[in-house]
Amino acid sequence: MSERIVMKVGEATVFAKEGQYTDAMPEIVIGSIDGPVGQAFAQMMGQTAGHTRMLAVRDCNQMAKPATMMVPKVTIKNSRTVELLGGVVQSATADAVVNCVSEGIIPKELVDELVIIDLVWLDPNAVKDPNLDMKDLYRTNYEATKIAIQRAMTGKPTIDELIANRHKIKHCMYDPEA
Repeated sequence: MSERIVMKVGEATVFAKEGQYTDAMPEIVIGSIDGPVGQAFAQMMGQTAGHTRMLAVRDCNQMAKPATMMVPKVTIKNSRTVELLGGVVQSATADAVVNCVSEGIIPKELVDELVIIDLVWLDPNAVKDPNLDMKDLYRTNYEATKIAIQRAMTGKPTIDELIANRHKIKHCMYDPEA
């Protein structure tokens, strides 16, 4: 039997192909249903204006396991955002979770004992883009979710890696020396 997982955290960014607004940046928390992550998961079941939470499902009646709560990092203002989050992003997220179990990244024997909270990003420009590449939106969200889960489950990056890179890596959106 696998060790009990109290709380593990991971994140990833996968960039869109050129000309698309399909970057994916999930932030994942994985933990036991009877621990702090399970408590947070249960408390998130209620809705909040503009930040509708939803379970990751592969299709109707096909909820991913471990149960995964998707929480948008952007305010939902229109039906197009709901369509993208509740369609492509939801499908990609659920597929990534199930495949992480299939590949042994998440222990199969723990799927009913764990929950995942996944903060998901949808670029507001994607909502406005009439030529949005849905396959690229799926790809980025699938890949980034899988990477974030793998990082959570393996404790990556390690503190040694972070310390070694602290003077070499700048934030992609802010360079204090620029």
